[in-house]
Amino acid sequence: MNRIEAHLLATDLKFAVISTRWNHLIVDRLVEGAELAFVQHGGKTEHLDHYLVPGAYEVPLIARKLAESGQYDAVVCLGAVIKGDTDHYDFVAG
Repeated sequence: MNRIEAHLLATDLKFAVISTRWNHLIVDRLVEGAELAFVQHGGKTEHLDHYLVPGAYEVPLIARKLAESGQYDAVVCLGAVIKGDTDHYDFVAG
């Protein structure tokens, strides 16, 4: 079997990470993992901007603004939507 593996390099790239304040016990670990992966692939922490938004509903709004700004090579969106007693999950997931 031939194994083809990409060599992912973040050298000289600028990334934006958007995360939610909601469910921060989960999301904060995701942000830490994203930063670690970025650095492990050659990225510099000064080329990684972190945007914190109230909840999952706001993530795509900020992601669009950042993507359209042309300042970033990639925009990473992180959040956790957990189904609970409210309709919030249905609004966000729908």
